[in-house]
Amino acid sequence: MAQAAAVARPPAPARRRRASATPRRLPYLLIAPGALLMLGFIAYPVLSVFYYSLQNYNPTKPWRNGYAGFGNFVRIFTGDPQFWDTLTFSAKWVVVEVGLQLLFGLALALIVNQTFAGRALARALVFSPWAVSGVLTSAIWVLLYNSQTGITRYLADAGIGSYGTSWLSDTSTVFPAAIVADLWRGVPFFAILILADLQSVSKDLYEAAEVDGASRLKQFWHITLPHLKDAIVLSTLLRAVWEFNNVDLLYTLTGGGPAGETTTLPLYVADTSVDAHDFGYASALTTVAFVILLFCSIVYLRLSKFGGEGR
Repeated sequence: MAQAAAVARPPAPARRRRASATPRRLPYLLIAPGALLMLGFIAYPVLSVFYYSLQNYNPTKPWRNGYAGFGNFVRIFTGDPQFWDTLTFSAKWVVVEVGLQLLFGLALALIVNQTFAGRALARALVFSPWAVSGVLTSAIWVLLYNSQTGITRYLADAGIGSYGTSWLSDTSTVFPAAIVADLWRGVPFFAILILADLQSVSKDLYEAAEVDGASRLKQFWHITLPHLKDAIVLSTLLRAVWEFNNVDLLYTLTGGGPAGETTTLPLYVADTSVDAHDFGYASALTTVAFVILLFCSIVYLRLSKFGGEGR
């Protein structure tokens, strides 16, 4: 009996291996339910978009529904000039917005990183616009741009411009007006991320640079910027994706007008799906936008050498 029990029981090293394997697997088992739920909520919509991009699907015209193959994509690139117009404006919007937000966010981060009286209050004021939702931001700026009660009225009282002028309905001023409104909310994003990274810069580096006679500009160029490289690359990439997909602010501010001057590609997708009910074509537009963003993100990360030896 003793011999049979000895044969049945695994050797001690094998038991220890099994016991040690259980704690290693436990974290993955604990997060598995949440991971599966997230995968389902993310994967299903994405796969649905890819599926409907190959279909003609309009609930108001069910007799036209059916498999379209690549017909929607052919229509995008050969028979839809509005696609190219909205894509061009989206690129312009992203470049201008992200560039200005980075510039002003970096300047604000450098300012509030200094030691001065009231710095905590200044930081709170700088970061507060980021806590405001996009729709509420749009509502605030709609009131500010109102021709009867907003900025233009007070400028007209001061002799600048004329009464009844609406910057959001003029094709020559709507783009700068929308840029300023989004800057107010987007600049704090860069300021927060850059300031967080500035906190980790060793003061010894600046002290050594001062001893060597380096000016403030040289310290910024050779110490601060290299240290902030990864933070700047990551924040600009994230913000570029968000700005490309910006719908709430432009939709509330201008509705894509006047005369389609501020219609981005995602706003065009929203109009195509919600207003025209052409979900098949809207899904194809979304797929094209996804591929464009994926390609640009990969190229940007490769060119910027994100995560490499840049410090």
